[in-house]
Amino acid sequence: MFQTLSYHCTMLYRSFSAYTSRRLQQLGLSYGALFPLIYIGKHPQCTQAELTHALGLDWGYGQRSILKLVEDGFLLREKRGRSYHLSLSEQGLRAFQVSHQVFFDWDAEALSGLTPEEQVQLMALLEKVYHIPLSGAISCTKP
Repeated sequence: MFQTLSYHCTMLYRSFSAYTSRRLQQLGLSYGALFPLIYIGKHPQCTQAELTHALGLDWGYGQRSILKLVEDGFLLREKRGRSYHLSLSEQGLRAFQVSHQVFFDWDAEALSGLTPEEQVQLMALLEKVYHIPLSGAISCTKP
């Protein structure tokens, strides 16, 4: 068995991605829609450029993702001047709530074998490990 941080991070990512994909699939969404929905839900009326920059997306990929979410009825896109502003539709708001909640639900499942004290210790240690600041990182605090 591998005993590297990178191995464990990869396994946790795969588990979270699979869990999240199953939950989002029920709404007709893919895992790729997770962070754009959360960002727009937390930053209503943001521009496409702000979203693309904050999430570190390739411009073309960001545009395609946004257009797909608009076509599928999750986002509203309004042109103001030279930029488009994004907000959630009613369907998008429901998807945002599920997308946001999935973090807490997966944590509860993944950490169920740890005591509350061990959970606090694990989070503190992980925060020390990823001391590299992430530009535009999304906060996953309870609303």
